Amino acid sequence: MSQLSKALILYAHPEPKRSVANRALLKIARNLDNVTVRDLYAYYPDFFINVHREHQLLREHNIIVFQFPIHTYSCPALMKEWIDRVLNLQFTGSLGASELSGKLFRLVVTAGATEASYQSGGVVGYSLDDILLPFKIMANACGMVWVPPLILYRARRIEGDELQQHALEFAQWLNLSLAEERT
Repeated sequence: MSQLSKALILYAHPEPKRSVANRALLKIARNLDNVTVRDLYAYYPDFFINVHREHQLLREHNIIVFQFPIHTYSCPALMKEWIDRVLNLQFTGSLGASELSGKLFRLVVTAGATEASYQSGGVVGYSLDDILLPFKIMANACGMVWVPPLILYRARRIEGDELQQHALEFAQWLNLSLAEERT
């Protein structure tokens, strides 16, 4: 028996009103059918996460997206708290034997710096692939299918057409992924 694909976007930005890029990405995603957007800072300003509800949402969706700005070389604090509380061993089971097995997992990340900054010899000295490796390990441990991240560099300075193109790329990937039937 197959089911219609549903995407869950877990969004974490401590200052969402200041992020033009993330707002544009969310606006386009919210207009798609079968997409649920969870603004973690809006739901959990006190950092007390309803783990049972988050487990239920994960079960109901087969595409999981973490969307966040790079924040001190990782995700914002609430996203990390969400991971630690929600993706516990009782829910994820042993490596690969999880209720999340087979679900698509993708990061949608904004970075204030240029791509050149995130290279060997750049200001940061490491690529975002290196910095985001713990998320790939997490997805693998949960049995999820890793989809390479969608990264928007220079997010604070991006404008008009370039931002729109990035948002459309995100929407196209979501639409294609949602169109696939899952068994």
